[in-house]
Amino acid sequence: VQLQASGGGLVQTGGSLKLSCAGSGLHLDEYNIGWFRQVPGKEREGIACFSSGDGVTKYAESVRDRATLSRDSAAKTIFLQMTSLKPEDTAVYYCAATGSSCHAPLSYLRVYYWGQGTQVTVSS
Repeated sequence: VQLQASGGGLVQTGGSLKLSCAGSGLHLDEYNIGWFRQVPGKEREGIACFSSGDGVTKYAESVRDRATLSRDSAAKTIFLQMTSLKPEDTAVYYCAATGSSCHAPLSYLRVYYWGQGTQVTVSS
């Protein structure tokens, strides 16, 4: 089982990125998918959750109105579109397959599988 987050990179303040989460060895539509980010020396922050059963999404206050979750028609990839990026968004971003409802606190989702992270760097 493997999850892979991709799409990170270096972007200027105010720019946008679209992160992808793809899996192998598991069906993403069987799990809710959480997105997290972590800065070295700081706690991991849960920032978004996609409910695979009904498409309901939830966002942390820190990214609300700037983040949009979506899924491709084949339900094999979950996307996290980030806009109006700020330097404080700089972090390694991870996706994860969770057994928790997206109504749960985002930073405390029960994760079954973690993906490899992707670095997002926002320059000022």
